[in-house]
Amino acid sequence: MSLNKLAQSGFSESAPEKSMSIVAAAISDPSRVSILCALMDGRAWTATELSAVAGIAASTASGHLSRLLSSGLVICLTQGRHRYYSLAGLHVAGLLENLMGVSMHAPSRFRSKTPSRLRYARTCFDHLAGEMAVKMYDFMMTEGWLSADGLALTTLGKTQFQALGAVVDPHPRRRSCCPCLDWSERRFHLGGDAGHALMTLLLQKGWILRTPGYREVSVTAEGKTALWRVFGIAVE
Repeated sequence: MSLNKLAQSGFSESAPEKSMSIVAAAISDPSRVSILCALMDGRAWTATELSAVAGIAASTASGHLSRLLSSGLVICLTQGRHRYYSLAGLHVAGLLENLMGVSMHAPSRFRSKTPSRLRYARTCFDHLAGEMAVKMYDFMMTEGWLSADGLALTTLGKTQFQALGAVVDPHPRRRSCCPCLDWSERRFHLGGDAGHALMTLLLQKGWILRTPGYREVSVTAEGKTALWRVFGIAVE
């Protein structure tokens, strides 16, 4: 196709750059970043809830959410009179995690105020992240539960997941298993459908508990015993 025909069809050679700039502009505001980080827990929030998290007026939050919607970073689900917002998908969660990692390297006169409990165990959209999740991933790699590239559960891994009661979708619409770079640890934790299955198991068994309104999770007394027994992780 000639350049003239490309121009007539509306194609722009700078289209990818423009798309990137739109996304970058959408996340350039601290309040919108606060909203996106809140949605990283994988749950849907109302505009009122998100305004409280970001410390802004509800009307201001609505404007920010409209910007995030138009840039494809969040989606909105209406149920009755309520509107719930969530991240547009795992790709957005991955983008945010990577940005967090980059920001940790950025020169700044301010020191990170990330709470130690958030660095230890938190949600990364629909799977676990943090120091504890990295230790679990290291254990699974050492014990041969995961393939060398981390992109699949081995036969042993599938057997161990089944024994634990972690239900893995045999035909997932996304990656069945993948290494996800942890922004605070700079090492991998378990992502993909297997990562989601593992976090679901830990929640269902009551080994971990969500902290309402936040991404961090806490380990219960029963969970501490179980994590040591299954993964060899000592939780203080």
